[in-house]
Amino acid sequence: MSLLSAAFRLSACRAALRPAASSRLYPCASAGLRLQPGRAASVSATNDNEWIHKFAFEENFNAIDRPRPSFQVMDTSGEVLAPEYDPNDKDLSWRMYTTMLQLNALDNVMYDIQRQGKISFYMTHYGEEAALMGSASSLNSEDVVYGQYREAGVLMWRGYTTQQMIDQCFGNKDDPGRGRQMPVHYGCPELNFHTISSPLGTQIPQAVGSAYAQKLRKENACTIVYMGDGAASEGDFHAGLNFAATLRAPVIFFCRNNKYAISTSVKEQYRGDGIVSRGVGYGIDAIRVDGNDVFAVQHATREARRRAVEEQKPTLIEAMTYRVGHHSTSDDSTRYRSMEEIEAWKENNNPITRLARYLEKKGWFHSEAEDAEMRKSMRKKVVQALRLAEKKPFPAVEHLFSDVYDVLPSHLQEQKNSLDKHLARHQADYEKILSQHA
Repeated sequence: MSLLSAAFRLSACRAALRPAASSRLYPCASAGLRLQPGRAASVSATNDNEWIHKFAFEENFNAIDRPRPSFQVMDTSGEVLAPEYDPNDKDLSWRMYTTMLQLNALDNVMYDIQRQGKISFYMTHYGEEAALMGSASSLNSEDVVYGQYREAGVLMWRGYTTQQMIDQCFGNKDDPGRGRQMPVHYGCPELNFHTISSPLGTQIPQAVGSAYAQKLRKENACTIVYMGDGAASEGDFHAGLNFAATLRAPVIFFCRNNKYAISTSVKEQYRGDGIVSRGVGYGIDAIRVDGNDVFAVQHATREARRRAVEEQKPTLIEAMTYRVGHHSTSDDSTRYRSMEEIEAWKENNNPITRLARYLEKKGWFHSEAEDAEMRKSMRKKVVQALRLAEKKPFPAVEHLFSDVYDVLPSHLQEQKNSLDKHLARHQADYEKILSQHA
């Protein structure tokens, strides 16, 4: 049995009941039984389940102080510890590395211009790049993606350009959302990436619906839905997992456990063993991986996709990572965590540095000087795209009312007529305002 297959084997409890008897619904871990997703209790009038006659609670078998291990391929030094999962692919590894750097360059520039007041909001991806590239590289282009709001790297892997991302953040005429969404709420139908929604967790049951539709249409594809550890506390998370299990929907639940739900640490979020243990309760196979190891994430996601497409089985992946940056530009994370903690993760468990060390050990890495020049060139391209986005005009006013109804309802038509009259009365004033932003 391979290490990855063994990691996927789950049991419902650790000797939950006393040795006298065991329940069919709660097989003991020592028996080495595989979890059967979707298995339900019998409702027969014969009550054909087993009974015990000694009172005992099921214990918290895997509390937060005794967590499940995380699947890992390479350590923080870039040393491969599980050679059978080393892709040993120079082109793939190099693409992962350069895409991480491109995302990093975008984050650096966009964070700075938000502080300058040029855009209203931004969210960085610092520290979570491996979770994004590892999962994105395991999917097919036909697979449907539902993001939360820190998955720009997945879109970037699929071909969404830096210019498109910056246009969206500026809400200019080339923004597909026509300026009606917050910055970083990307979406691209052509790349099968659903538009980001601000309300936390709403994408989870929606993704299950998409996956179930794929199943009914017999498509050779699956759906992946991303979330943070905080979203796993939302009711939509539990509803989504239960629907996926009972419908056997081909969906991958990908949780980025980055240690914080805005300012709430995981120690204050839950008492159990993180997010991975919740899959078991719903009859879903689950695995915990080192989220800063791009190859561990890749293998877990690839196997989860195979199970989804070939076996119609949902899977929960918990990627253990760390949010190095602030939650967003509206947050100051130093109010609830120390700089020492942040710097320790940046220095000792940086996913970009880890992959660079792997490339060095393979003899595929260029010199430090060439790496620095490449990073400089990437930043220059981001700045060029930024300057172009700034010059583009805003979407036309009539788009306030477009893209929802085929025929505009009477109440919206009334509002549009009122707006048109207002703009006509104050045309000179608005032209003056617009000229100031030209």
